[in-house]
Amino acid sequence: MITLRRLTKQYGDKKVVDGLTFDVPEAKVTGFLGPNGAGKSTTMRVILGLDRPTQGEALIGGKAYADLEHPLRHVGALLDAKALHPARTARKHLLAMARSNGFPAGRVDEVLDTVGLTSAADKRMGAFSLGMGQRLGIAGALLGDPELLIFDEPVNGLDPDGVRWIRGLMRSLAREGRTVFVSSHLMSEMQLTADHLIVIARGRVIMDAPTEQVIAGSTFGVVKVRVPDPHQLHTFADGLVADRIGVRRTGPEHLTLSGAGIERIGDIAHHLGIRLHELTAPEPSLEEAFMELTNEGVEYRAPGTRSDTPQNAQHGGGR
Repeated sequence: MITLRRLTKQYGDKKVVDGLTFDVPEAKVTGFLGPNGAGKSTTMRVILGLDRPTQGEALIGGKAYADLEHPLRHVGALLDAKALHPARTARKHLLAMARSNGFPAGRVDEVLDTVGLTSAADKRMGAFSLGMGQRLGIAGALLGDPELLIFDEPVNGLDPDGVRWIRGLMRSLAREGRTVFVSSHLMSEMQLTADHLIVIARGRVIMDAPTEQVIAGSTFGVVKVRVPDPHQLHTFADGLVADRIGVRRTGPEHLTLSGAGIERIGDIAHHLGIRLHELTAPEPSLEEAFMELTNEGVEYRAPGTRSDTPQNAQHGGGR
C-alpha cells in the first residue's frame, strides 16, 4: 500500500530523511519508530504530499498522493491534533470535510460515535482538550472509510482509557483488512498493538521486521545483579569473567551479565560468598530492543543517558 524508494528530504545541508526504502504491509498495524529528530513526521508529510521529496518517491497504491482521484476515500490521516479552528464545533468541522469531499452528512454522526464524541459534537473546538482533539482528528481520518490510515502520535493527550480505546481501534481496523501506519514513542503500546515495525534513526532504516522478531533480537537474555559491597562487586566480576561470562558494569552497585542464566550466576555468587541484593532476568521488551537499536542514532540526549555508559566495558572500567 505504502511504498518508499530511496526517499530523501533535505533542508539546506541537513538530510532529515536519507534514502528510505521500505514497504508498509497491508492489513496490519505497522509501528513507525525512531528517536526525536529521526525523520518520522517528515516522512509522513512527504507520503501525504505536504512536503516534496528532494529525491526518491513515496507512493500509495502505486501513485503519489497528489495523483489520487479521491484521496480521502483511500487515505485517512492524523498528523496534528491541534490543527483545528477554535470557533467551529466538532460537527461543523467534520460536516465541512464531508461536503467538500462528497461524503453523506450521516457519516459525520457515525464517526463521532466511533470516537466517543457524540456528546461533544456541538462544542467549540477551542475548548477541546488535547485528547478530545486527538479523537476528533481520528474521526476525520475515518470519515472517507479509507483502506489506509496514517497516525502520527495518536495517543498523545489521551487518558489510560483513551489509550486502550485507540489500541483496540487500530487492531480492529487491521482485522477489517485496512492498513494502519502509526508513529509513537510509547514502546509498551507498540508492543501490544503493532504487528510489524519499521525503525529509523537519523533518517535511515535500521530495522524492518515483525514486532516479535525485533523484540527477540534484543539482549533480553541478560541477567542483572546488584552487589552492595564495592570490594565484593569486583571480586564477583573477576570470578564471572574467569567463568567466561560477559560482564558489564551499569552502575555503582550493578552488573549486567550475559552468557549464563540466573541459576548458574546464583551458584557462582554462593561459591564466592558474595552477598546479592538483586538477581533478575528481565522479560523481553520492545523498549529495551528499541533502545539498543537506536542508541547510536539519538540526536538529542541528556548527559548520563545510555551512550555515556561504555557498552562493552569490562568491570575494571568502573574503578
